[in-house]
Amino acid sequence: MNVLVWFKRDLRVEDHPALRLAAEMGPVLPVYIVEPELWRQPDASARQWAFISESLVELREALGALGAPLSVRVGEAVAVLDKLCRLHDIGQIVSHEETGTLWTFARDRAVADWARRTGVKWTELPQQGVVRRLPARGEWGRRRDAFLALGPQPAPADLTPVPGVEPGAIPTARALRLTEDRCPHRQLGGRARGLELVDSFLTLRGRPYRAAMSSPVSGERACSRLSPHLAWGTLSGREVATALDARMAERPGPGWGASLSSFRSRLAWRDHFIQKLEDRPDMEAACLHPAYEGLRPRTPDASRLAAWEAGETGLPFVDACMRYLRATGWLNFRMRSMVVSIATQHLWLDWREIGGPLARLFTDYEPGIHWPQVQMQAGVTGMNTIRIYNPVKQGQDQDPTGAFTRRWVPELADVPDAFLQDPWRWSGAGTLLGRRYPEPVVDPVASARAAREAVHAVRRTEGFRDEAKRLVVRMSSGNGARPRGRKARALPGQMDLGL
Repeated sequence: MNVLVWFKRDLRVEDHPALRLAAEMGPVLPVYIVEPELWRQPDASARQWAFISESLVELREALGALGAPLSVRVGEAVAVLDKLCRLHDIGQIVSHEETGTLWTFARDRAVADWARRTGVKWTELPQQGVVRRLPARGEWGRRRDAFLALGPQPAPADLTPVPGVEPGAIPTARALRLTEDRCPHRQLGGRARGLELVDSFLTLRGRPYRAAMSSPVSGERACSRLSPHLAWGTLSGREVATALDARMAERPGPGWGASLSSFRSRLAWRDHFIQKLEDRPDMEAACLHPAYEGLRPRTPDASRLAAWEAGETGLPFVDACMRYLRATGWLNFRMRSMVVSIATQHLWLDWREIGGPLARLFTDYEPGIHWPQVQMQAGVTGMNTIRIYNPVKQGQDQDPTGAFTRRWVPELADVPDAFLQDPWRWSGAGTLLGRRYPEPVVDPVASARAAREAVHAVRRTEGFRDEAKRLVVRMSSGNGARPRGRKARALPGQMDLGL
């Protein structure tokens, strides 16, 4: 029987349970489907496709070396699969489970319906510490740990190809009609680059990780930078966890233990948040706690939204972070939290309205991290501490010399250091604000106070606490994989994907 392996967010041959299973069944047809409608969604961007297309080139080479090169097809998934199965006598499809957006959820349901109608068997396997149809949240930690304990699986020794299949071209962003997306410092795709990052992080760059990961100045190098490779699957989480454990077993020396332990916790938090979306697929569309529906206007203030996206809010550190993100496709974890907090609290924009534009900027966009964390920073989960960042203090704390802010907001060159993060207090503000650099779109103190009062007011409404307790039971991380201690308790309030 011929078997089709459907690649999605798993662009590798190593530690690929679906590929190994298919190799045991018979001749294999590896396929990646480029879905134009998926790339028209509001969370998709050319920078993401650029990373994927680079990774597909390496994946095609790796599969070719095993004997069955990757076939790329453009079209709607059901139509593509139906045609391939009819043309090449495919009776079995194997893929990994995907925890994605509502769009990919609906697409997978459509594929499942088609498979049942046509008699094609579709087998989905887990590829990470996320459990589909989890019977009780308290079981999650144990089951995640058991999955990791299996260790990464090697690639198949070889593959028997399905004969007579054209490989197909990997389309360009222009061919997909994606909006031009200049990202001059974007991380490049491909497994080889991911492996280089694992090695450099675990042997050199990661030593100051624990202390350095909060600042965009030090985090750019000290963070692992593995997030896009984990998001698109050029590396598996199990591979990274195994390499991390091996490094920790070496007892590498002063400073390493705490940093590697922190990174291990963040890998666990990563799976924890993806599990949240697996359990609640509608988290991109509905507030986790329903009492928060209607709190913010669904029709956003267009000028505020545009200023935030462009890095033109008049809040220097926020603008520096947004401009950095636009240029690099990456931002360290604390700054991800801050820019969402500013957008949803100070600018009072609905989290759904900023979620798509922000997702497009992330080369490492992972829906299972993105949407639960955006809701958390907006304060609409009902079960997390409400954190409203002070953009002036964050700039002073995380960029104490001002080098990061001045690099990305050069309009502030003449502002003295003492006023860099709040230039409206500078005596020369009149020569700058409203001319070369915008005045603040909101008063950061007054807007934070108003947001805090509004969000907490919802928490005082009748029935709020009862629903919040039910959410904690359904959505808490359970046991086992959850990190512990004061530092661990702070982590869920911060966007964990910026590893």
